[in-house]
Amino acid sequence: MNPKEIDHIGIAVNNIEKAFEFYKSLGWKDLKTEIVKSEKVRVGFISFGNNVHIELLEATEPDSPIAKFISKRGEGIHHICIRTEDVKEDLQKLKSKGHRLVNETPKEGAKNCWVAFVHPSSANGVLIELSQERES
Repeated sequence: MNPKEIDHIGIAVNNIEKAFEFYKSLGWKDLKTEIVKSEKVRVGFISFGNNVHIELLEATEPDSPIAKFISKRGEGIHHICIRTEDVKEDLQKLKSKGHRLVNETPKEGAKNCWVAFVHPSSANGVLIELSQERES
């Protein structure tokens, strides 16, 4: 694998603006958002100075993965994302070692990245996202 660093922590929320009120209390002023149609989610980005950020994840459709997550578990940490240099290669390596994948091929994600998820059963109960910057 070619892990580089933690990219973000995804937090499932019912309402991005309401959730952002906490971060405003800590000094953040701006919240940039983006819709990821393939995941039926609106994402709010809270950036830290070390290139790590928090993604607030709000469902845009009742059948989205985030809506399902919140209905089962409530709001909270949804996933941890690891930035990598080659998502396809990393997925092949994980699969060859018997790890369970949610996505066998990368798909378009937020912030112009290729993303894929590793099933929590292969990562000690944590949903892991692998993310690679797409070349412009």
